[in-house]
Parts: sequence; structure tokens; C-alpha cells
Amino acid sequence: MRGLCAVMILVTSAALADEPVNIAPGLPAVTVETPSGPVEISRVQDNANEVSGEWALTSRPCPPFCIQPMIPAEGVTTIGELELLDMLADPVAVVIDSRTVDWYRGGTIPGAVNMPYTEIVDRLGELGCELDFEGWDCAAAKRVALFCNGLWCGQSPTAIRAMVAAGYPAGRIFYYRGGMQSWHVLGLAATVPGG
Repeated sequence: MRGLCAVMILVTSAALADEPVNIAPGLPAVTVETPSGPVEISRVQDNANEVSGEWALTSRPCPPFCIQPMIPAEGVTTIGELELLDMLADPVAVVIDSRTVDWYRGGTIPGAVNMPYTEIVDRLGELGCELDFEGWDCAAAKRVALFCNGLWCGQSPTAIRAMVAAGYPAGRIFYYRGGMQSWHVLGLAATVPGG
């Protein structure tokens, strides 16, 4: 009986190795526009692929690497990968990598714009807000999605709270809480800026 189970496991494993790894049923890839031209986002096709290196770390010291809330500010919507892909495909929406430049240069989600959390309020003009005598007028603010390193990273929640405090409408902000760690865990393509 043990031999039969071992053979079934090998046959099942071999069959899985030949199966395509789609993003969703019938969706093998999504192409997004970037400043360098179109980039295809798909998943790693190796069924035995595993996350390694810094993205596999599970026990970072808290503080500063504390688990972040599901909703970083009232009125903000938390999204997953499929919703983020929809926003990447929307020419009007902006997907923001709110990590510091050193993290961004190490690899990011294709189509994302780097606006470090420490600079985001000063750059609201790039997102449809206008500076007036009383601060920012964000009546024409764009729909934005922010992400950082993952569930334990406070950079995008900090940026989101600062944006809301500056007058950015919370209803136009989306939070990809999984960040780069979840992106890597799912085997989704990342790009190195300028590379």
C-alpha cells in the first residue's frame, strides 16, 4: 500500500508540474504600461517555485515591523492583487510604491510610481490636488492604490494617514496591504526600475 501511495504522489506531482500557473481562471497575464514600455505581469510557471531571501522572513522585530491594520484610515478600501491589477490597467488610476527609494530600486510592481511615504504629502500635486492658501484642494484627486513591503510594513499606512490628514479624499485611496511580500509569495512578476 505504501508503494502505491508513493507512486500516486509522484504521478500527481508530475501532473501538477505541467499545469499552467494563471493569475485567475482564463487570465494567464496582464500587460501594463510603464515609462519604459509595456510590461507583462504573469506568475512564475515553475510549480515547485518557493519564496526565498528577505521575502520569506516571517518574524521581523516589532517595532518597527508590526502587523498593520486591515484599514489604515477610515474610508480607505483595502484591496488584493486582482483589484490592484485592475488599477494598473486603468490609465487614470495611479499605483504608488510608497517605500523608500532603496527598497523601490530593489524591485517593484510593474507600472507603480515611487512616492516615498516621507514625501507623499509634498507631491499631492502629482495626484490631482492643487495647493492653495489653506493647504491642498483635492477635489480633483485621482484614484490611487498604495503599497509597501507587506503586512508588517508601516510605510503605506503612514502615507495614507498623512494624505487623508492633508485633505485627500479617503474614498479615492486603496490600500494593497499584502505589498511586495504577498506579490512575491504569489510568484507575480516584479521589475527593477531602470533595469
